[in-house]
Amino acid sequence: MAGYHNNPDATADAINEDGWFQTGDLDDVDVDGFLHITGRKKEIIVTAGGKNVDPAVLEDRMQAHNLIGPTMVVGEGQPFIAAIITLDPDALSAWAKSRGKAGTSVSELRDDLDLNAEIQAAVDDANAAVSKAESIRSWQLLDAVSLRNPA
Repeated sequence: MAGYHNNPDATADAINEDGWFQTGDLDDVDVDGFLHITGRKKEIIVTAGGKNVDPAVLEDRMQAHNLIGPTMVVGEGQPFIAAIITLDPDALSAWAKSRGKAGTSVSELRDDLDLNAEIQAAVDDANAAVSKAESIRSWQLLDAVSLRNPA
C-alpha cells in the first residue's frame, strides 16, 4: 500500500522508513529467507465497537484441536472478530484417510462438509470461552504456505 488517501500523518504512523506496512506483528526471517510470525506488539484487538479482545484466548483454544495448526485472530478496528486458520498437514491426512476421503490436503478438502464441520466445532469451542462480542464470527482456511523474503 502506498499510504492512506489524503492522510499523511496516518501514513507516517503505518509505513516505516523502508516502505513496509507496520501490521503490529513481530516476526523473524530465518537464514533460508522464511518469514515466521512470532507474536504481536500489542496483545489486545480493539473492534470498531470498542470491544477489547484478547486473541490468545481464542487462538489457544483453536490450536488445541488436533486438526488446527497456526491460527491468527484478527479484527482490529473491524465490526467483528475473524480467524485465519491453517491445518496440521499430518493430522489432516490421517483424518481424511480415517474417513475414506479422496484427498488429503487443504486444497483437496477445502469444501468438504465434514472438514468444515470439524473446523466450525473448534471455532465453537473457542467461542465458548468468550462473550458474543469477542467471538469469532467468520473464518478462512488457508493452504499451508511458505513466505520467502524476496531479498
